[in-house]
Amino acid sequence: MAKSGTVGQPGSAYMIVDQDKAVRRHTFAVIVDNEPGVLARVIGLFSGRGYNIESLTVSTVTADESVSRINIVTTGTEMVIEQIKAQLSRLVPVHDVHDLTLEGPHVERELALIKVRAKDHQRRESLRIADVFDAKVADTTLESFVFIIDGDTGKVDSFVDLMRALGDVEVARSGVVAIGRGTEMVTV
Repeated sequence: MAKSGTVGQPGSAYMIVDQDKAVRRHTFAVIVDNEPGVLARVIGLFSGRGYNIESLTVSTVTADESVSRINIVTTGTEMVIEQIKAQLSRLVPVHDVHDLTLEGPHVERELALIKVRAKDHQRRESLRIADVFDAKVADTTLESFVFIIDGDTGKVDSFVDLMRALGDVEVARSGVVAIGRGTEMVTV
């Protein structure tokens, strides 16, 4: 039998995949003090170690605005994800780090504004596609529409791809916001 982390021989009926080498997408909720420089330290941790951030959102989450929540979407092997979590936890302004992907079911949504410059048939088609995706018209001119859409990242990606096929497109995306399902809460 092949050792863990190796690939089966050519023509073999099976391959062993080392789970530590599988790259997966993870969503983190990081609770931090709302003070200058905190976001720079978090981003510096990622860039200094060569980790990629696919999406990042941040906002205050307490009534007195003293605490913020940073939602970070990243990818990595199990070992890299554990390193990210451990290193984030050690940062001084960080209260708590939650890997929502591992903690159980959670809800992820993204908001996007998509401007489409199109004429005639493409205008009608863009409205039809928007209706299918439940996107709303946020603004219109004689030669363009601005649509607003929310949903999971895949839905937003699909809508943007279809709009690109119709004309020139400008895209502004919020990034992923996420929260766990059920009664447990991420609080300070």
